Amino acid sequence: MSDEPAPSPSVHPVAIPGCRLAVHTAGRGLPLLLLHGFPLDHSMWVAQAPLSDHVRLIAPDMRGFGGSAGAGLESIEQLADDAVALLDALHIAGPAVVCGLSMGGYVAQHVATRHPDRVAALVLVDTKLEADTPEARQARSDLSGKVGRIGQTILAEAMIPRLLAQSPVEPEARPRRDAIETRLRQTIVAQRVPTIQAALAALGSRPDMTAAMARCAAPTLLVVGAEDVITPPSCLQAAATIMPRASLLIVPGAGHMTPLEQPDVFNEAVLEFLRQQVPQRPHPA
Repeated sequence: MSDEPAPSPSVHPVAIPGCRLAVHTAGRGLPLLLLHGFPLDHSMWVAQAPLSDHVRLIAPDMRGFGGSAGAGLESIEQLADDAVALLDALHIAGPAVVCGLSMGGYVAQHVATRHPDRVAALVLVDTKLEADTPEARQARSDLSGKVGRIGQTILAEAMIPRLLAQSPVEPEARPRRDAIETRLRQTIVAQRVPTIQAALAALGSRPDMTAAMARCAAPTLLVVGAEDVITPPSCLQAAATIMPRASLLIVPGAGHMTPLEQPDVFNEAVLEFLRQQVPQRPHPA
C-alpha cells in the first residue's frame, strides 16, 4: 500500500488476446483487481473509490459486459484467464489481490487455482464454492430463454428485488436505497442479450470448486451480507471451514451487494485484511 497521492481515476481500453476490455483504474501501489458480478460491470464498485487512496484499483468490465468487446464469453475459466492477461497487459508481474463478487467470486477462485503465483490474497464476496444444482442450471436456462424473448428488462425485474437486503428501509435511508436500485437497473438493462445468455450458460456449467479451494494457500477474506438470499451466509461459512487461510465477515444490513450496500464496513474490512495479510513492498504506479 502507498501513502503517495493517487492519480486521477480513468477508464480506458486494454487489449488482451481475443478481446478489448474497458478498465477503470485509480490509485497506486498494491494492485487490487475488482471482478464484478452478473449481470453488471465495473460501475458496481463505485463505492470502493476511497480505496484508491491506499491501493491501485483495477476494475474491468469482463468480456462482453459494459464497454468491453471481443470474442464471445465461453466459460468462467476463460474469464479467469482474461483477468491474468489484463494484469500482463498492465505490466503487473507480481502477485495482485483478487476480489470478486458473486460471478466475479467464481472467476477469482479460478484465478487462484489456475494462476496461483499471480495471487497475493483473495477477497471473495457474496459467492460460493459449490456448482449449480440441476434445478439451478435449469432455472438459468429458463431465464436465458426469457431474456432472449423479452429483453434485459425481465432480468432486472427478476434480480433486483433479490440483490439487496430485505429488511425494511428507514425513511431517511430510502433515497440511498432508491439510488442503488436505479444504478443496478440501468446497468442490467445496458448489457447485451448475447452476453447475458452466454454468462448464464457459463455460470450453470461451472465446476464445483470445493476441493480445489481447500488447497488454496492464499490468505482469503470471505465477506457476505447477513441478508443475502442468493448466496446466503451459510455458503461462505462452509467455505471458511475448509479454506486453510480464510477469515469470514458477515455484514449486517447487506444482501447480495455488500460493497454497495455497506461500503464503509466493506472498505475498512478490506484495508484491515490487507494490512494484516499482505506484506508491504514497493509496487510500480
